[in-house]
Amino acid sequence: MKILPLLLIVGLLGGCAAMGPTDPYASVKVRKVFSTGFEVAHQAPRIPRGLLTLQQAIETALANNPEVAARGWDASAAQARRDQAFGVRLPRLDAVGGYTRYMDEQRLIAASQDGEPGLFGRDIVSGDLVLTMPLFTGGRLVNQVRAAELLQKAADHRLVRSREELVFNVSSVFLYMLAQQHVIESLAFSRQTLAEHLKRIDALVEAQKAARVDRMRTEVRLADVEQLLVREKNLLAIQRRALVSLLGLEDQDEEISPQGKLEVQEKGVLPDLETALSRAWKERGDYLAARSSLEAQARNVDIAKSGNWPTVSVQGSYGGRWASGPTTGAGDDTGDVGRAGLVLEVPIFEGGQVDAGIREQRANLAAAQERLRLLDLQVRLEVESALLNVESSGERAAAIRTSIAQAKESLRIEQQKYSLGKGAIVDVLDAQAALLETETTYYRVLADFHTAMAQLKLAMGEE
Repeated sequence: MKILPLLLIVGLLGGCAAMGPTDPYASVKVRKVFSTGFEVAHQAPRIPRGLLTLQQAIETALANNPEVAARGWDASAAQARRDQAFGVRLPRLDAVGGYTRYMDEQRLIAASQDGEPGLFGRDIVSGDLVLTMPLFTGGRLVNQVRAAELLQKAADHRLVRSREELVFNVSSVFLYMLAQQHVIESLAFSRQTLAEHLKRIDALVEAQKAARVDRMRTEVRLADVEQLLVREKNLLAIQRRALVSLLGLEDQDEEISPQGKLEVQEKGVLPDLETALSRAWKERGDYLAARSSLEAQARNVDIAKSGNWPTVSVQGSYGGRWASGPTTGAGDDTGDVGRAGLVLEVPIFEGGQVDAGIREQRANLAAAQERLRLLDLQVRLEVESALLNVESSGERAAAIRTSIAQAKESLRIEQQKYSLGKGAIVDVLDAQAALLETETTYYRVLADFHTAMAQLKLAMGEE
């Protein structure tokens, strides 16, 4: 029996040290589906190749982006915290063992009647199954569960909002890449036009119908277009890297190339301000998360207030006692014991901890109310700005669209006049610069329009 206390101590203390430390960089083998319907699981990244549509880009980003994955794990952790809070309300069963050495000999098993003989010893080993169940906690456990449920909803809403923001960011970069490709095409066409015009000038100079200064002016303009082309290609490369980052791809051997149309097919009917605001307050993930967090904080105030109430729980145990070492008296060196009863705990003096905790949670509640009010103002600002941006960019696109044909016709006329010796090279270069500026501005305005539409959906909480 002397070896039993040592084995018990080793068994109890075995959990105090981590036998297998967790690798912080290893993949987490957890799979969870949330109330939002999104699933988080470790999987190989989906790598797009070649031409890429906006829908494919969005799907790839939602599957690979680390921020969305992190939000998913946050939601999983919130769901686990809710399960923990609910588990505290259930009965708890523990196995409790111990070894005790007393200064004076103690009776192994309490006497059940007068004059009952017993066994005494200084070394006693115990082992019990202990059942504990809370009956009344002043509302603390109920409010903990409710607060955890609300925080779980907040985490799910933040996950939704993170997906919405990712969709907007991917759409914005994708659309500006499409516009940038058109800008580069316009610059390449302008360079080709100037090169061809340079050949015509050479022919006119050889025929003594044009001055060499016209050639120099054209070469200067051609050099300016070429440096603009280099700059815009570099900007497109940067945008491509930004898109790859949003897609959650670390190494991309093949260059991805966006494909799609920027032209406005049909201008839809925009919602009025009040309708858009109503949809935003009902659907925006960040606003719904803030409301859930506020309600959870109100439950935290109630949890803190429950510290002033007594708690009642039922406890029961059953186990055995063993004598280890020398004993005196008569009787068996083993025996079983059991008990059941109610435990009442009444807080009398806590050093002001309960009152301080209540003040803290009420202050947190006031802060959460102000943050919700700030978010309410931010939602209104974002919705109004998005509506104005859609209207403005749509009108700008319509205005510039009609001027492109006019700019092309103006360039054709100036080139023809110059070829006939009735125009100046300055007029040709000005017309060519005007056409280039009109085309590049038009494509960028189209990107602004589509981005503004995506911004409006984001402001209203649509994915």
